[in-house]
Amino acid sequence: MAASATIHSFPAMPSTLRIGLTLFPNCMPAGLLAFNDLLHAANRRSGAALFETHYVSTQRGTVECAHGLKLSASHCICELTLDAILIPGFWAESVSQAEAAVIANRELVRAIARIGKDCKVWSYCTGVILAAAAGRLAGEEATATWWLADTLLKRYSGTRWQMEKHCIFNERTATASGVNGYLPIAQALLETHVSQTALHDLIRLMVLPRPTQTHDAFQSLSLIEQPGEILRRMHTLVHSLPAEQITVQKLADALRMSQRTLARKVKAETGLATATYVRRIKLSQVGERLVLTSASIQSICEELGFSSDSNLRRMFRGVTGLTPTEYRQRFARF
Repeated sequence: MAASATIHSFPAMPSTLRIGLTLFPNCMPAGLLAFNDLLHAANRRSGAALFETHYVSTQRGTVECAHGLKLSASHCICELTLDAILIPGFWAESVSQAEAAVIANRELVRAIARIGKDCKVWSYCTGVILAAAAGRLAGEEATATWWLADTLLKRYSGTRWQMEKHCIFNERTATASGVNGYLPIAQALLETHVSQTALHDLIRLMVLPRPTQTHDAFQSLSLIEQPGEILRRMHTLVHSLPAEQITVQKLADALRMSQRTLARKVKAETGLATATYVRRIKLSQVGERLVLTSASIQSICEELGFSSDSNLRRMFRGVTGLTPTEYRQRFARF
C-alpha cells in the first residue's frame, strides 16, 4: 500500500458514549488531556452530550503521571459501566523498560482483563502492550509502536499483529502507534459520531495537530521513536550531513566503530542494510518538507545536499513509488 493504512470500523454505539481515560503511574497524560478536550469541544460543537468522559484508575485518587504531573482518578475502573476505555502510552526507551512497566502495572492489567466484553478497549503507543497483556487483543488485528514488534509477536502470538499499519479499529478494540496515536482514534470516533465537517472545524479552531499520515516507507523513522542510542546518534548525523557527503565509513568513524559492527547493529535493530536505512532516513527528510512546506523540489534538493533534483526524484520514487509531486498531493498538510 502506498499510504499508511488506517482501518475505520467503529460500530454503532449509544447516543451518549461513556469513555474511561485510564491513568496509571508514569503514563503520558498529554494524549488523554487532548483527547478529552476534543470530545468536550465536540459536545459544544454539536450542542449535545455525545461523549461523557471520566478519569479512571485501579483506585480513586491522585495518580502521578510522567514528568511529575498529577491527575485525579474520579472512579475505579470497575465502578463504572463504560462503553470504552482509552489506555495511553508510558515513557520507555527499551523493551526491558516496557516489560517492567507491564509488571509494575499488573493490577491495572488485571482490571482491564476483567472489564466486560461490551466495553471497547482502545490503546496507543506503548499502552498497547498493557491491552495485550490483559488479553484484550487476543484474536484481533492490532498494531503498535514499531520497536515493540518483536516482543509483541513473541509474547502475544494470539494477536494478528500488522505493524505496517498506523491505526487499526475493530468492533471491540482500537490500536495506534506513536505518541500521537490518540489522534487517529479521536478522528475516527468524531467522524462517526459528529461529522467530518465538524471534525475539520475542531482541528482548525483548537490548538491540536491534525493527524499526520506518511508513507509506509517512512513509518517509525522519527528520531524520538528510536529506542537505541546508536540509532539515535546515527539519525542525528544523517539529518545534519548533506546527502552526497554521507558514507557508511563516515558514519562508522563518527560513531567510533567499524563498518562491520555498525552494519550488524543496524541490521539487528531495523532489519535493513546500513546504506538502505540511511537513504531512507534522508528521504524521510524530503518527505517531511514536502508535507509541511511549499518549498520547491529544487530548494529541498539544495537544502538537504542531494547532487541534483533528478537524482533526488529517482531515489524518492524508488523508495515510495511516488514522485515528490504525487507525494505532496497525497500527504500535504497545507
